[in-house]
Amino acid sequence: MATEIKVPTLGESVTEATIGKWFKKVGDAIAADEPLVELETDKVTVEVPAPAAGTLEEITVKEGETVGVGALLGTIGAGAGTPATKPEAVAQASAPTAASTVKEAAAQSDKIAGEGPIEARTMPPAPSAAKLLAESNIAVDQVSGSGKRGQVLKGDVLDAISKGAPSQPVETPKVPAAPRAPSAEGDAVREERVRMTKLRQTIARRLKDAQSTAAMLTTFNEVDMKAVMDLRAKYKDIFEKKHGVKLGFMGFFTKAVTHALKEIPAVNAEIDGTDIIYKNYAHIGVAVGTDKGLVVPVVRDADAMSIAEIEKEIGRLGIAARDGKLSVADMQGGTFTISNGGVYGSLMSTPILNAPQSGILGMHKIQERPMVVGGQIVIRPMMYLALSYDHRIVDGKEAVTFLVRVKESLEDPERLVLDL
Repeated sequence: MATEIKVPTLGESVTEATIGKWFKKVGDAIAADEPLVELETDKVTVEVPAPAAGTLEEITVKEGETVGVGALLGTIGAGAGTPATKPEAVAQASAPTAASTVKEAAAQSDKIAGEGPIEARTMPPAPSAAKLLAESNIAVDQVSGSGKRGQVLKGDVLDAISKGAPSQPVETPKVPAAPRAPSAEGDAVREERVRMTKLRQTIARRLKDAQSTAAMLTTFNEVDMKAVMDLRAKYKDIFEKKHGVKLGFMGFFTKAVTHALKEIPAVNAEIDGTDIIYKNYAHIGVAVGTDKGLVVPVVRDADAMSIAEIEKEIGRLGIAARDGKLSVADMQGGTFTISNGGVYGSLMSTPILNAPQSGILGMHKIQERPMVVGGQIVIRPMMYLALSYDHRIVDGKEAVTFLVRVKESLEDPERLVLDL
């Protein structure tokens, strides 16, 4: 008897997915719980495991097509797949395996998107309530919701109207983006149109939201990397032999950032409505580019870690990010982000904030340049630093001071060891 492969529940905020890639072809043998197909949602990419062992009998949805929750993806027939010890047990165990995989991915995706865990978010108003709110020009935050997880119901809106809730001025509707002009006939045949993945759409939306919400500003400085490079050259072999990890630049930068955050706490804070939340800890996000897009795993309590501990954790997170094995805990709670565009050859950039954080540090390519030192022109390995910050909470003086402190720590790395 054929076993159906269906789109599992993708979380309360996700209703559809795009088929990213089939790992098997029709006729291939399949083991129970083996990844069969990759689904791309507007949050993350998740894998659907095989609900039973057998042979892939049919693929009903091709790569690139969009499907809803519960849609039929294909069927598995009896065949040369790895047999389960107890077929009944496999059928029962496979469903929770798929559910748990998707549940974890959905929770992780919410962290990547900066929206908090599903259980902690307030549900959007009911359709009838939303319609009444729009007709009455009443903001949803002026109405107390009585539904599940604070959902605003139609009765809540009627109650607010009866109590005289003030209406809001009607906002000017956003002008839709102009349609793309058609390509010239000779160019059109040489173009390729590819639909954005759900994850890429989410990244694009969040970056634009950050620009629209925060009063973002970038300040620059440069750092002489000679002291750090000399220290690495002197101790890199001993360091790797003792700690089992290479001594890179990220350990020094992360440590320098945590020192500066203690002096300038506003850069480590975030805005919540009319409040400012100051963090007495430093969870440093490290931006990692993968073939599926940018992710920002977090080095938790980096301020309490040694350079060796930071390097080990960054190494672990980098491998997990590229293998798609980051856990929910790896993605949540960042208070400040470091982005190293220098590994790709970037000389200077203006990084975009990772909302709701108030600061992000951009590292860049180390390049030898003539510098004046002690009245003499010398060649030094220099790196430009860029700090983008939310000017609503961080003043210019604080931003400049923060960047200067990072520069001082890197140009005199003994300060990091002595905690100065």
